Amino acid sequence: MVSETYIQVAPSILSADFGSLRQQVEEATAAGADMIHVDIMDGQFVPNITMGEVVVDAIRKSTNLPLNIHLMIVQPDNLIPSFIKSPTDQIIVHAEACSHLHRTVGLVKDQGNQVGVAINPATPISAVEEVLSLLDIVLVMSVNPGFGGQSFIPETVDKIRRLRKVIQDGGYSAQIEVDGGIKADWTAQDSVKAGATMLVSGTGIFNQQDTVEGAMGKMRGCLMGLGPLV
Repeated sequence: MVSETYIQVAPSILSADFGSLRQQVEEATAAGADMIHVDIMDGQFVPNITMGEVVVDAIRKSTNLPLNIHLMIVQPDNLIPSFIKSPTDQIIVHAEACSHLHRTVGLVKDQGNQVGVAINPATPISAVEEVLSLLDIVLVMSVNPGFGGQSFIPETVDKIRRLRKVIQDGGYSAQIEVDGGIKADWTAQDSVKAGATMLVSGTGIFNQQDTVEGAMGKMRGCLMGLGPLV
């Protein structure tokens, strides 16, 4: 039996045309995105460097949607205050990058913002279990972080399913977000069937083959009628 659950779609601007960033964000907003996913990379936790506070501020001014801010950085505690500028900002840190994860999560909660913890493909679900009661989001990486355009790791589907059971059995309210290689095909569908309710998509939304509106329409279409299997 499939439950009717609304699936949130978060276009990732990592794959957008940075020469027309404002326009791309506005197009995603107009096309019905639920939030804008913003990848912050520091060149240490992951190989690449992306953007900082000034660019995020510009993105925020281009949309009324929440920003789903994914901090792929070491020692995120030092920079969290720089990225929380709106009550709707969602801050996601990596379990692997936090020496004191409980404290880091608390820093965001104390600001009144939604907080999430991301786990890499090789990181076990147990890495977030001790803070699950505090989380709004658990982000399951379906690629190894640091580069856009990678292929979805199929084993992620089972990981989502196992995480969903842990959340249900514990009576927690955290949503499951999936990031990496999500397109309007089996990658989105199987993730949702396994328990995901938030999907990040980069090249699935921002690409040369389709308009942002067209790509969003295809994503919504492939998710029609789907929800976590119960």
